[in-house]
Amino acid sequence: MSETAGLAGLFAAAFLSATVLPGASEAVLAALLLRGGDPATAILVASLANTLGSVVNWAMGRSIEHFRDRRWFPVSQKALDRGTALFRRFGLYALPFSFLPVVGDALTVAAGLARVPLWIFVLLVGLGKLARYGLVASATLWAGA
Repeated sequence: MSETAGLAGLFAAAFLSATVLPGASEAVLAALLLRGGDPATAILVASLANTLGSVVNWAMGRSIEHFRDRRWFPVSQKALDRGTALFRRFGLYALPFSFLPVVGDALTVAAGLARVPLWIFVLLVGLGKLARYGLVASATLWAGA
C-alpha cells in the first residue's frame, strides 16, 4: 500500500468518525504509522478530516429542524440534550473536547444550534482533534518502538 493510499484511507476514516458512520480513525492512524508513515503528515490529515466531519455536524445543528427526525441523524435526542447541556455549562471551552465518545458529536451539533461562528468552531475543534491524534500517534510510536 502506498503512503498516498494510506493517507486517503486515513482521511476517509477520520472524516466518517466525526459524522454518521463509524470510521475507526485511531486504528487506521496507528496502522499507517506502524507501516512507516510520516507522523506529522498523518496527524495533520487525520485532524483536518475529523474537523471537517465535525463541520458537517455543526451545519446540521444550524439546520436542526430540517434533520432532527431523520433516521440517519447522527445524534439521538438524549445525546443532543446532554451535549447541549454541556455546551450551555461550559460554552466554547467544551469544543476542544468534541473528540470524546458519545457527547462529542452532540457538542458539535449543539455548537451549530447555538450559532457559534464557523471560524471559532473550526479553531477550537481543530485544536482538540490535533491534540487527540497527536497523543494517539505518540502512544503508537512509543509502543511500536
